[in-house]
Amino acid sequence: MSDGLDHPAPRERRTPRDWAWDAGVFAAAVFLGLVVLGFVQEQGGLPQWQQDLDPLLGLVACLLLWWRRDFPLAVGVLALPAVAMAGSALPAGAVLVSGLALRLPWRRALLMLGAYVAIVVPSSVLLSESENQQWFDAGFAVAYLLTAFAVGNALRSRRQLLERLRLDARRTRAEHERLLADARRAERQAIAREMHDVLAHRVSLLSVHAGALAYRTRQAEAGAGPALSGAEVAESAEVIRGNAHEAVNELQEVLYLLRAEDGADGPASLLPRIDDIAGLVEDATAAGQQAAWSSELDPVAVRDLRPQLHRTVYRVVQEGLTNARKHAPGAPVSVRLTGGRGGDLTVEVRNGVPTASAAEPIPGTGAGLAGLAERVRLDGGTLEATAADGAFTLRARLPWPAR
Repeated sequence: MSDGLDHPAPRERRTPRDWAWDAGVFAAAVFLGLVVLGFVQEQGGLPQWQQDLDPLLGLVACLLLWWRRDFPLAVGVLALPAVAMAGSALPAGAVLVSGLALRLPWRRALLMLGAYVAIVVPSSVLLSESENQQWFDAGFAVAYLLTAFAVGNALRSRRQLLERLRLDARRTRAEHERLLADARRAERQAIAREMHDVLAHRVSLLSVHAGALAYRTRQAEAGAGPALSGAEVAESAEVIRGNAHEAVNELQEVLYLLRAEDGADGPASLLPRIDDIAGLVEDATAAGQQAAWSSELDPVAVRDLRPQLHRTVYRVVQEGLTNARKHAPGAPVSVRLTGGRGGDLTVEVRNGVPTASAAEPIPGTGAGLAGLAERVRLDGGTLEATAADGAFTLRARLPWPAR
């Protein structure tokens, strides 16, 4: 984008809208030029050579309008004699002078304006019908040029303002997207670290069981211990197979999580469970928060939920309690879990308006909800954060399979 001060704006491809606008400007300039030409010829008093040359110069000025976008300086110079000598070129000249102020850098635009004043004003005086008309013609020429230049300058200022607003909007959107991307990336890295811990646990279990099986087999072959029965071998093999299967699944989750693109649905992580929410609420209460929770979930059905769902529900409650401590200190907080198989598991954290103000606000990055929304989306759910009726509600809906 040009700054409009030291260098011209880059040439842009003309759009169909631009062609239609230029056609309309050309037609209007030709029509108004004919009107002015008729008025001038009706008044009479001009030399015959000027009357014969006037239509030709007016047509040249109108034709030059088609190139005013791409070559404003060259067009302005070529149109200068026509605007100075032909009355029919006045409408086209107004458009050309406005284009000089609109498209040229300031210094060149002012130089061209000075050139027009230096040539058009003396020309209008010399071609005046009488000495009494000279001052009027000179004043009209100056007012004509300055008005056209002022219109172009106003259009230039408006265009630059719109460009600045668009640029600011693009920068704001880019910064917002960057912050959200950073929050998603940090959330995925945290999830991957937790998955690493679980995967290490699975691999260690495999190593222990496989090592014990190999040790018992070597001891039996050396006669230092009883041989393993078929049932013991089968049981150990089943344990190893089960842990290997879980390890592979969790490794696939890690790889998918690290390679997934923004907005993709995928697995979440493990560790906390829904049963741990009671302890989370107790910790919040011990810290002075007025927190209470209720659950309408079937305890037996909850045990069959995927560990990822357990962790997501836990994190939603944790983020809701944290937000309440930050933004509504002293306000009561309620945690409610509802849902059943074949539907949605709904987690709702609701806090009222603050009843007391903290001495200092709790610092934070402001990206907690963005990371939480990414976590919920990865688990196939939706997250809503609404403020209404003097309360803030954080609500997550997660799919609960029928089986």
